[in-house]
Amino acid sequence: MQQIINFVIRNKTFLLFLLLFSIALALTIQSHSYHRSKFINSANGLTGGVYGFVNSIDKYFDLERENKRLSEENQRLREQLYNSETTSDITIIDTSYSEGRYKVILADVYKNSYSLTNNYLTINKGKNDSVKQDFGVITSKGIVGIIDNTSKNYATVLSILNKKSRINAKLKTSNHIGSLTWNGTSPEYTQLIDVSKFAPVKEGDTIVTGGQSAIFPKGIGIGTIESFETDISGDTYTIQVKLFNDMTNIGTVYILENLDKEEIKTLERSIDE
Repeated sequence: MQQIINFVIRNKTFLLFLLLFSIALALTIQSHSYHRSKFINSANGLTGGVYGFVNSIDKYFDLERENKRLSEENQRLREQLYNSETTSDITIIDTSYSEGRYKVILADVYKNSYSLTNNYLTINKGKNDSVKQDFGVITSKGIVGIIDNTSKNYATVLSILNKKSRINAKLKTSNHIGSLTWNGTSPEYTQLIDVSKFAPVKEGDTIVTGGQSAIFPKGIGIGTIESFETDISGDTYTIQVKLFNDMTNIGTVYILENLDKEEIKTLERSIDE
């Protein structure tokens, strides 16, 4: 307290000046509408700038929560999409998608290899989250791979950049199908093999999932045709597919559970017997 009194005594002249200046300024603003409006506009501009700066900081630190919210919203929308009924170019959304054919589970990638001959990803969902072998894994851009093994809280994903990978795919513009494989060369490209020579193949066309398995619904993006060539037999094409996904940078993924999978497998086994 004594220090405050000493400060006031030492600076009494300056403090008196500030007091008188403030009073004069207040009287000027109160008595002149022009000065008052200028002062209010300046104060609003200053406080607006401060609030904007503070809001920007809040948004920055809130990014993780916002990204999580958007990912969860995408999860719900994808369930609606994969449980929709499609007629020609018109998509009818099934409002009871929660009881539909596909369930979507959100997961984060903890590890991702892409430079080996047989590449895998590790994700933070496992048996405790009802994740099982042979579930499909995608991102918002396209397919990533298939669940290979699971533990209680984690799972490994057989990447499409794996020589063991075989995924049913087709040309988006037709029903000509093939098998999506990887030759181990580049993480930017996969190869679609065994495509009929009668298929209308063109560079730039889109390749999507074929829907002829119980893993992926049809129509999920894979990539575009970079180039193609006829096989030695002359009956089929091998197509170079430039992937939609940057497989070197995978963060959040969606796991697809086909709720009719066991029924389909049982039916197929009975036919084989």
